[in-house]
Formats: sequence, structure tokens, C-alpha cells
Amino acid sequence: MVPKHVAIIMDGNGRWAKARLLGKAAGHRAGAQALRKLATEAEKIGVKFLTVYAFSTENWKRPQDEIDSLMNLLRDYIQQYIDDSKKNEMRISTIGDLSKLEPDLREKIRDLESMTLAKKGMRVIIALNYGGRDDIVRAARKAALAVASGKLGSNGLTEESFGQFLDTSDVPDPDLLIRTSGEMRMSNFLLWQTAYSEMYFTKKLWPDFNISDLNDAIEQYRSRDRRFGARKD
Repeated sequence: MVPKHVAIIMDGNGRWAKARLLGKAAGHRAGAQALRKLATEAEKIGVKFLTVYAFSTENWKRPQDEIDSLMNLLRDYIQQYIDDSKKNEMRISTIGDLSKLEPDLREKIRDLESMTLAKKGMRVIIALNYGGRDDIVRAARKAALAVASGKLGSNGLTEESFGQFLDTSDVPDPDLLIRTSGEMRMSNFLLWQTAYSEMYFTKKLWPDFNISDLNDAIEQYRSRDRRFGARKD
């Protein structure tokens, strides 16, 4: 069975570039190209939701020139996805706090989301200025306001109802979480949503990750016994 929802921490762009004596911008560009290609292949094999960690709340700590390069690259690729939307059925959406992005970039993102809203193909969710803790804090604020206004009773706040305040309220939790580049940590990504996701770690750097690697991850996923805390005996 192909996992319905795959989430990916796309790591290793900088190391990929360094190994080739290239600047970090070249690594990020290669990583963006890898995502564009993999999304097409993932849809073909039956993945319904693909969530990718593009820029975290912590990434603002990076050197300003690298941040500027990432934002310019994002502008380019958002435009490419807008162009692609004229010939494919992918729906593109974002999660995270977009308020810190430049107005022109936010507008491009809104245009892309609007243009693909009615698409029936795989949904690609891009995490931008996203942090799992920030997601939970913002959701808690929304839940508190709902309780204070009487829209939600205090006893009505459950795991299920709380989930409706998260950025991912309209998508299922990830079945499979992949992280590339050999690192083995969550890095503040989808902390609530991945409570029972299967984890797959690979040393392959993100720009080199391809459909064959995704199939390897899916084979591992298929071999696992997902009990969600229960027993089957």
C-alpha cells in the first residue's frame, strides 16, 4: 500500500553544493528542482498528499545573503508552479506564518493557491516560515478564543477538535515522514501531526533524492506493523 500522505524534511542542499565546490544557492536550486521532479513521480505512484519543509521559523537565523537567495528562488519556483498549473492537476497550498514574507511573495503564493484550489490531483503542501511549536501555539490561541467566545465549550476541547485549529486542519496526518542527509531529528516539523507517522532516514542528500529512493522508503513503510499503540494479538 502506498502511504496516502508523505512528509519530507528536505535536508542536505548545502552539503551537496559544498561537495561540488558550489555556493549554497546552487544547492538550494538543485533541491528545488529535485522537489519539482519528485512531486510529479510521487503523484504517478499514488501519493495523495506531499508535505515538504521548505523554510522553518529557525531558518531566519541563517546569513542574510542565504535567506535572500532562498526567497528569490522561492519566487522563481512559485512562478514555475503557476505556469505548471495550466497543464497539471496538482493542488498547491502552504502552511506556516506567511506574515514575515515580503508582500510580493505572499501575493504570488495566494495567486498559486487560488489558481490550484479546484485541482483534483495530488496536493503539495509547502511549509514556509513553519515551526511545529509555533503551529501548536497559534492553534492554542485560536482554541482559547473559541472557548472565550462561546463557540467551543471548555469540555469540547479534545485532540480531534484541537486539530482543527492547526495549519493542517484539512489534511490527514502523515503516514510516512522522510528525512534526507543522514540527520535523525524532527527539527520542529509537524510535531503534533507525526505522533504516529512511520519514520525513514536516509544519508542521501536531498538534491540526489529521486523516485527510486522514495520507493525504497515506501517499501520500508509497507514492512512495518502500524498498531497506533494497540495490540493485534
